Amino acid sequence: MELRSNGLILRPWSLDDAPALVDACNDPEIARWLPILPSPYTEQDAETFIGHSRESWDSGESFNFAIVDAETGRLAGSIAMRARRFSTGHFGYWVAREARGRGVATEALRALCRWAVDTLDVKRLELLTDPENVASQRVAEKVGFQREGILRSSLEYRDGMRRDSIIFAALAGELG
Repeated sequence: MELRSNGLILRPWSLDDAPALVDACNDPEIARWLPILPSPYTEQDAETFIGHSRESWDSGESFNFAIVDAETGRLAGSIAMRARRFSTGHFGYWVAREARGRGVATEALRALCRWAVDTLDVKRLELLTDPENVASQRVAEKVGFQREGILRSSLEYRDGMRRDSIIFAALAGELG
């Protein structure tokens, strides 16, 4: 299954993606915002992630996509939606260093949200950001998400520290 949108392909992860995934996840900027990433991120970590992505896809629990540049075939990022109760989807994304500043996250989030609403009948769409991750907050707002509030101490980082997060949400009819 693939989603195509304005020069991007969103597709399930494959083991062939492991080297590019390792490279991307060892970028300090990605590690900064993803508290659960192992550091350093290894080939085994990538293979485990890809295997879990396939399993969760098969179960309908979550849908993890590699974001690929349609022209070059290079990995541009990652985006996922986890199915929750009450027709709610929870979204997360990151963009590889080489693809930043080109609207990749915005386009990928818009495409995945539309797919979730149209195909899975998702009614409420949610995502969390670190309060300092202004770029991610702007992506959410461009797609139609609205800031709803602060979730206190909701993120746990590798160093054991806990941080607040900002919750953004959109209803199916509010997507931009």
